[in-house]
Amino acid sequence: MGGGAPRLDPRRLLLLLLGLCGWSTALRGNENSEALPESIPSAPGTLPHFMEEPDDSYIIKSNPIVLRCKAKPAMQIFFKCNGEWVHQNEHVSEESLDEATGLKVREVFINVTRQQVEDFHGPEDYWCQCVAWSHLGTSKSRKASVRIAYLRKNFEQDPQGKEVPIEGMIVLHCRPPEGVPAAEVEWLKNEEPIDSNLDENIDTRADHNLIIRQARLSDSGNYTCMAANIVAKRRSMSATVVVYVNGGWSSWTEWSNCNARCGRGWQKRSRTCTNPAPLNGGAFCEGMSVQKITCTSLCPVDGSWEVWSEWSVCSPECEHLRVRECIAPPPRNGGKFCEGLGQESENCTEGLCIQDLETASDIALYSGLGAAVLAVAVLVVAVTLYRRSQSNSLLLNSSMQPDLTVSRTYSGPICLQDPLDKELMTESSLFNPLSDIKVKVQSSFMVSLGVTERAEFHGKAHPGTFPHGNVPHRAFGTVQGRNKAVYIQNLASISTSSELRTTALFGHLGGRLVVPNTGVSLLIPHGAIPEESSWEIYLAITQKESSLQPEGSAVLLGPEVTCGPSEVTVSTPFALTIPHCAHADPEHWNIHLKRRTQQGKWEEVMSVEEETTSCYCLLDPYACHILLNSFGTYALIGEPISDCAVRQLKVAVFGCLSCNSLDYNLRVYCMDNTPCAFQEVVSDERLQGGQLLEEPKLLHFKGNTCSLQISVLDIPPFLWRIKPFTACQEVPFSRVWRGSARPLLCAFSLERYSPGTTQLSCKVCVRQLKGHEQVLHVQTSILESERETITFFAHEDSNFPAQVGPKAFKIPFSIRQRICATFDAPSAKGKDWQMLAQKNSINRNLSYFATQSSPSAVILDLWEARHQQDGDLDSLACALEEIGRTHSQLPEPPEPELEEPDFSYSRQNGL
Repeated sequence: MGGGAPRLDPRRLLLLLLGLCGWSTALRGNENSEALPESIPSAPGTLPHFMEEPDDSYIIKSNPIVLRCKAKPAMQIFFKCNGEWVHQNEHVSEESLDEATGLKVREVFINVTRQQVEDFHGPEDYWCQCVAWSHLGTSKSRKASVRIAYLRKNFEQDPQGKEVPIEGMIVLHCRPPEGVPAAEVEWLKNEEPIDSNLDENIDTRADHNLIIRQARLSDSGNYTCMAANIVAKRRSMSATVVVYVNGGWSSWTEWSNCNARCGRGWQKRSRTCTNPAPLNGGAFCEGMSVQKITCTSLCPVDGSWEVWSEWSVCSPECEHLRVRECIAPPPRNGGKFCEGLGQESENCTEGLCIQDLETASDIALYSGLGAAVLAVAVLVVAVTLYRRSQSNSLLLNSSMQPDLTVSRTYSGPICLQDPLDKELMTESSLFNPLSDIKVKVQSSFMVSLGVTERAEFHGKAHPGTFPHGNVPHRAFGTVQGRNKAVYIQNLASISTSSELRTTALFGHLGGRLVVPNTGVSLLIPHGAIPEESSWEIYLAITQKESSLQPEGSAVLLGPEVTCGPSEVTVSTPFALTIPHCAHADPEHWNIHLKRRTQQGKWEEVMSVEEETTSCYCLLDPYACHILLNSFGTYALIGEPISDCAVRQLKVAVFGCLSCNSLDYNLRVYCMDNTPCAFQEVVSDERLQGGQLLEEPKLLHFKGNTCSLQISVLDIPPFLWRIKPFTACQEVPFSRVWRGSARPLLCAFSLERYSPGTTQLSCKVCVRQLKGHEQVLHVQTSILESERETITFFAHEDSNFPAQVGPKAFKIPFSIRQRICATFDAPSAKGKDWQMLAQKNSINRNLSYFATQSSPSAVILDLWEARHQQDGDLDSLACALEEIGRTHSQLPEPPEPELEEPDFSYSRQNGL
């Protein structure tokens, strides 16, 4: 005890020994993990304070981990794992003294093996905590979890290579392998790490995906997704991204000089595919690089003298003159002027000039004046006598009529674009204003009018009825006054009606706007318009020639649609539905959405197959549903990629009696397979008294540059005959493919042999050479009273152009709320809005929905737009059942305002 060691109080030492003995006995008696006492008798002191507590740890492969505890003052420290004490033999203890406080510091270590963790089966992870004793009592540390670390080898989703146009959006998806702890993802481009903080155009934060907002040429390369945690690193398959540039034409050069110095020649201009030049497999410019036109260079014409004039009277100088001009012809275009003199003079007295005698000069002067006065008097008398004689002869023969025989020749095309022009031209009344005029019709015009070759028309003359000037445009001839007035009024209404339009007042509840019988509609979702505000929304279809003129082989696939007003702002996207006539195969068509700017120019919004977050296009077989945030004028443009691109045409045949009661006119239309195009034809035919003779049929018109043939077959031979040269008509490919503001019309004129023939049966064959063919069977009565009516339209939207509030939507509002509340929340099993989109056949451009505040609501808006006709809630219910979320499992949010309909009742009634 020497060396200045402190002396212990015997009483205190005894208590300590007794406590240690009791503790040792307890430990030996609890080798089978029985509970240790929470405290032992102790002298006054301080509770243990943990200087170091065990940390959460991961076991890597088969290497055990070490958990440690450090506390002061601590007489003893033991670990408890999963609620059971760890045997004292598994503890390693170290003891020291804190020099600052003089308190005892104890540090304890234990090892946890992989086998221990794998053998444990409990509701939570394997855990351990340590308990420290002092004289005053015990203290417990935090619980530290121990997990086995791992990282699977295969990625759940590898990035896929893409080819995108310059300035397009690139989205590379990556789902790392499953692992504990979760793997961190890093992107490599050409084996170099990508730092999104250094490039604002790149975003790598969105669910491990790599998003390049606007592709640049420098973004081409090989992209790899790297996943790593404390166990290992994994490398995905490399995805090759190619950013291509489609070629663009430079401006045309100036026209070259005409290659012929005199007469007919040609001149040309050129352009190059360098604005920009195609790169990385981009498409070469379509169209011609050289254009040629004919030209005519004016040939030089040399001047030539006209004949000499008569000699002038003798002048006081005893000379007379004659002149000539260089005007037969005058020099033109650089031609030479006439050679020689333009004036000659000579002596008029053969040398006997008396110009020096003053008296002789006076005599000559007075003689000339006298002769002039005498000539004027004779002329006045002669004119007076002539006028009197003419007046008497006309009075005596006033019943005579002037000869008004005039010959006129007409020529025209086989197929007419405007059905009104065609109808007027086929009527014999076209010639009625030309009384007493003999009309000879050439064969080409005869084909279009359906009249006999070289037919002659004669009319009885009436004095004063001969028309002055040209033939009046669209003359009505002998049409009765009442019918003529109505017809003129109808024509005026057609020419001034340039658009179909419907309007309604919309507020916060939203609604639906439809242009009847056109397939064009507008869906404004609930909540898109702010509360306590309302707007008069309009939807219109332009019927006149569109200002959008596609370039090259591109065509307009549907109507030009305008919705507005433009100053309306919406908080969620609205859905615009535009019908189209393309057989929408992405292998054969490249379809774009265009928008007209305030300056009247057209700009591209997006390609239908493009990935963008600005808007969304969903292409169905006969219509395109577009999600937009701003009102304006929109149109669909189709660019054929191959000759197999198909433009769907609707073929319809109409008929009516002509003014000649024995003639019957057949009019065959080929129009875009859109409801609005058919409605326009029906409206025109109603004005002309036409009757639909057969249900329209669909014709697949290929972009193979082959023309269209229309023919009338199987006409009853002894009852009807067709006018010569009109049985078959052919239309060039470009005229059918490019289309126009007016549908294509071909007219045929049939003549019956007897007025008693009232039934007509024949076939109308419409076929594309090396393509599709349709045959329409016509079997009708030409008498209106016996004719069977074929319904023009059977759409339900014709009676309800506007619906406002909950009745406009097929999905009840309460069910819609429950669906959104369920699928907007992320799910570990993937049962979220992305699965909802997939089950509703929405598999493309999901990045658009990810940017919305409620992706499920926008998906349901798109469903409403697609199912506005059928309202098939069964399909939606089946989709929910497939996901595993039926309507009975969805939580019901409070709904104070709207009454909830019964969902099962709606399904039974097909709502």
